[in-house]
Amino acid sequence: MRVLVTGADGFVGRHACAALRAAGDEVVEVHGPRGEGISSTALHFDIADEAKVKAAVSEVKPDSVLHLAGFSSVAKSHQNPARVFAVNTMGVVHLLTALRESAPKARVLLVGSGEVYGPVAEGTLAKEDHPHVPLSPYAASKSAGELAGEQFFRSYGMEVILARPFNHLGAGQDPTFVVPSFAAQIRAIALGTVDPILRTGNLDAIRDFSHVKDVVDAYRLLLLKGEAGQAYNVGSGEGRTIRGLLEEMLQLSGVQARIELDPARLRPSDIPSLVADPGKLRALGWAPRLTVADALRDVLGPRVGSN
Repeated sequence: MRVLVTGADGFVGRHACAALRAAGDEVVEVHGPRGEGISSTALHFDIADEAKVKAAVSEVKPDSVLHLAGFSSVAKSHQNPARVFAVNTMGVVHLLTALRESAPKARVLLVGSGEVYGPVAEGTLAKEDHPHVPLSPYAASKSAGELAGEQFFRSYGMEVILARPFNHLGAGQDPTFVVPSFAAQIRAIALGTVDPILRTGNLDAIRDFSHVKDVVDAYRLLLLKGEAGQAYNVGSGEGRTIRGLLEEMLQLSGVQARIELDPARLRPSDIPSLVADPGKLRALGWAPRLTVADALRDVLGPRVGSN
């Protein structure tokens, strides 16, 4: 199938494009606006630019769309909510409008977030029918993007499928995210370039972590077998504290460090516990191939993740 992948230059996008090509799909990559000196065969534009989205979709006329482009930081979303909604919500509207005009039969996977559920009682798994209680501009914008997708499905019969991924890990994630931030600090401590002090935010939050390669496998499966108009959680179904994850990283690296709370790393609002119920996705035949430990080794890199 011919797949248009927005956000193809991002963390998940790079893994998704590699997996799609390995499966024999034709991939058309959409990257952000072209920077100076960048040479690329990909399409380059801002997903919030309606005219450019329309032109690109008209040119490509894809069979399927994996929509990954978006503002991805929960923490940073509090600083610029208008931009977050312009990208995460209006970007969806621009894309679906363009597809309705030029490729109305394309199957579209809108990648949202498990963050839309907000706080879930500890020990409880979030199912797809759990109410949306977003606590950040990021989560609210993803919820609003889903509403747009549902409306295009109901009103125009477009094949829109909703994915709600929970936390995913692997090589290449931006160092502003929690696990890559830990990894960067651990590498620096291992090299002896900084004091053995590891600065963190809230370590008591419980989250659901998966390897990014398993997540992109789920996305391709949903493009092929997902039911239009339905939402699917993408997660492991297992909760881990951030503290437990950090302790595992230190064990894998063989590094010893003092852990110190950095108030600047705390979010204005945080969710104590958020774990997926992935039963609906598993019913389609998905199961993880890799472990969280595999993902942590990939993030740490071979020099410090070989213990």
